[in-house]
Amino acid sequence: MNSRDQLKLWVAGARPRTLPAAIAPVLVGTAIRFQDIGSYKDLNWLSAALALIVSLSLQVAVNYANDYSDGIKGTDENRVGPLRLVGSGTFSAGAVKRAAFFSFGVGAVSGLILAARSSWWLIAVGGVAILAAWFYTGGKRPYGYQGFGEISVFIFFGLVATIGSYFAQAKTINRSSILMGISMGLLSCALLAVNNLRDLPKDALVGKKTLAVRLGDKRARNLFQSLLVFGVGAAFIATNFLHPSLSPIVAAVGFSMALQAIQKVKRGASGADLIPVLGETGRIQLFVSLLSTIIFIAG
Repeated sequence: MNSRDQLKLWVAGARPRTLPAAIAPVLVGTAIRFQDIGSYKDLNWLSAALALIVSLSLQVAVNYANDYSDGIKGTDENRVGPLRLVGSGTFSAGAVKRAAFFSFGVGAVSGLILAARSSWWLIAVGGVAILAAWFYTGGKRPYGYQGFGEISVFIFFGLVATIGSYFAQAKTINRSSILMGISMGLLSCALLAVNNLRDLPKDALVGKKTLAVRLGDKRARNLFQSLLVFGVGAAFIATNFLHPSLSPIVAAVGFSMALQAIQKVKRGASGADLIPVLGETGRIQLFVSLLSTIIFIAG
């Protein structure tokens, strides 16, 4: 296998469809800061860039860490969905573990620099985030196997990523950052929910008690739909406080995109048929964050 083919496999193993969950919170957090000061030149671009690097590196790290942990536990065999580097035998468990640690390292170094520029409290937040990422499927009793993954995603890829991106630049928090943090958290949870819905039958067989397994197929589908609706709704509320004439655009675009994904899930799509829904959910989060960003800038 040549180096180009290997790189393609590593990129596939990083699960690109999940990366909007890392980009969107930083985007809206920075836009809210722009709304405060009203000037591009006064934005702290370096802090915004560092926040984006931290968010992306932790997302990639948790994807590689999950691949490694699930692979050595044998819970990733014969799965649908993204390439499993360890489970498929594409790369060794050690290589994937090193890739996860390298990604954690990039996030940690970037986070240290960001903390030095804003607040040392971010070190503690970052440390907890790294531990949460590793023990999601790692360790003897991974909490992701007990149905608590959505709580962690809501906190770290919603509230922490959005509010933290704003705080790193403003050194305070405000209502908009909290509401958008809720929106990004719910939409990130929707990504995990449809992923776990796709894997529900095989997870149940290997004793991986995700929230989807605990709820059962019907209620897991209802959860996904609710997360999308309330996620878009929270963004609408956040932008409506600032610009009532433009905020309906967020609702119109967000809900119309969500409806397409919801219809597929309601009609019983399962297994590989849910892979496109995962991509659609990521795009919903990205479009909602982009439209919200435009409104915050316009405001």
